[in-house]
Amino acid sequence: MKFRQTDAPPVAAAKAAFSGATAYRFEADPRPPSSKVKSRNRRRPDPLAGIFDAEIVPLLEAAPGLRAVAIFEEMQRRHPALPEGVRRTMERRVRAWRALHGAEREVIFRQTHEPGRMGLSDFTDMADLAVTVAGALLDHRLYHFRLVYSGFEHAHVILGGESYVALAEGLQNALWALGGAPKTHRSDSLSAAFRNLEAAARDDLTRRYDALCAHYGMEPTRNNRGVAHENGSIESSHGHLKKAVADALLMRGARDFDDLDAYRRFVGEIVSRHNARRAKAIEAERAALRTLPNRRTDDWEETLVTVTSSGGFTLRKVFYTVPSRLIGHRLRVRLYDDRLELFVGGTPLMTLRRGRPTAAGKHDQVVDYRHVIHALRRKPMALLGLVYRDQLFPRDAYRHTFYRLIEHLPERQACRLMVDLLALAHDRGCEAELAQVLADDLGAGRLPDMASLRARFSPDPAALPSVVVHLTPLAAYEVLVSGDIGEAA
Repeated sequence: MKFRQTDAPPVAAAKAAFSGATAYRFEADPRPPSSKVKSRNRRRPDPLAGIFDAEIVPLLEAAPGLRAVAIFEEMQRRHPALPEGVRRTMERRVRAWRALHGAEREVIFRQTHEPGRMGLSDFTDMADLAVTVAGALLDHRLYHFRLVYSGFEHAHVILGGESYVALAEGLQNALWALGGAPKTHRSDSLSAAFRNLEAAARDDLTRRYDALCAHYGMEPTRNNRGVAHENGSIESSHGHLKKAVADALLMRGARDFDDLDAYRRFVGEIVSRHNARRAKAIEAERAALRTLPNRRTDDWEETLVTVTSSGGFTLRKVFYTVPSRLIGHRLRVRLYDDRLELFVGGTPLMTLRRGRPTAAGKHDQVVDYRHVIHALRRKPMALLGLVYRDQLFPRDAYRHTFYRLIEHLPERQACRLMVDLLALAHDRGCEAELAQVLADDLGAGRLPDMASLRARFSPDPAALPSVVVHLTPLAAYEVLVSGDIGEAA
């Protein structure tokens, strides 16, 4: 426009570096191209013209949460001639109507986080990873702790459901690994732990959680039940952690682990790698954390049980065997997520693996054949109808051998032979080796030969130590009797 004040359109256009034709078009109409676009009118009839305002809008006003696909299916039921291709048109129309006339929606307020202020705890289900331990599918969850500011994480494998015991153990492990405690701790209201509990039990659980936080100087907070985004700083991390574990399993090439400790070390290594990447932020936040107390607080539930004449006790729908010498005694039991610690008074007795009721809620058993083998020797026929017979066998080879014996031998003889096999495994300490021999016999279609097994697993005479005893001559005692000790000396 500046050159046009003194030059003709072609010259001004050349000086402005565009064509003369563009200059003449601009002379005729100075509007930009975007202003020249004509609005496109509808080229075909509106398929929703007769039903949107009359039928769809009333549905949206009566049920604001109704899905567009459900509305479309209802319209197809009312108007069979409505074509399938109208669905996307109706979904866009519904979305536009809700933008103009819909209800107000919840707003997420982004927060500024301070170092050392907040830690969060939650549980996440890991069943979809199909991890196995010694060939058995591991039904488990992860307790997950995270500091909001630095992103420090800790994960602990939980065998049961969400409970106070699992939270207390996982939280304390996280705090002691971190070396400090944040000012506040947020959980998800322990909703799963409270399920099916009476009011008094829920109040007791709340008091215990508050006492746990008070022991570490943390303020206990809880997000509103069912509002996951209030715990969003850890909810989103669940997905990242599960994907990291899934990727590590794929790179490992196998999902089976020798034992639970091996899997826990595997998960711990993955979390440690994450923390190593956040090392600078974690070290900066450690300076703002509260000092830990001198010791941990209780992370177990304690109860008293009585050992019955069945050689065990029942706790939380699970029967546990113990040595028969404890029949009639009252034991103090500390209940952890994965184990039971037994005490006679204040004396530690033993540790048992914790069992869980079946998925249908039926009772289960945790049985150690070593606790009852001495009684089975006297009553071998008790094995035939024993309630916990399948749990009694320490390995699959023993169980399959018993089924084979029942098929080919009289019941009394089969039970006697099976009890002898268990006794041999107990007395000679050859449970694993004997299981391998039994598996070989099963594969070859042979029944076990007790005489050859006793010979095979008997002590090797060549391996026994040779002990030579030198007897003191009796004349040496005569010196003591005569009293002439000085002369002898």
